[in-house]
Amino acid sequence: MTAQITRKSALPVDGIEPYVSTEGEEYMNDDQLAHFRAILAKWSESLVQEVNRTVGHMQEDASNFSDPADRATQEEEFTLELRARDRERKLIRKIEKTIARVDADDYGFCDACGIEIGLQRLEVRPTAELCIDCKATQEIKERQIAN
Repeated sequence: MTAQITRKSALPVDGIEPYVSTEGEEYMNDDQLAHFRAILAKWSESLVQEVNRTVGHMQEDASNFSDPADRATQEEEFTLELRARDRERKLIRKIEKTIARVDADDYGFCDACGIEIGLQRLEVRPTAELCIDCKATQEIKERQIAN
């Protein structure tokens, strides 16, 4: 039997308990696919809400400060917030792509070697497309190219 995730802070969303597999259970069965689809949908929904909150916040807080330092501070805060929202926008697209893979029964298997990615890895990183070994190899290659 594999170890179960006990640290809820490792999960990408609140309110969904980690999947507990039973012995002899088939990998990526309907229950598992439904579980990961729920995680992905809730994660996407929370990101969209955050983007909407940011837009509202920026509209409400946009002030025309007469002091150049105050204006620069506000612009820097907005820039950082927009950068974070841009990363989240890209993540939303990746989540949507992953949901399409779940719907097509093409989820949970490594794109590089075809083996199971693993339930625990998917719990922590539901958008994972590579198993841990292939991901480690990819990162090593990226570091070698960067140097």
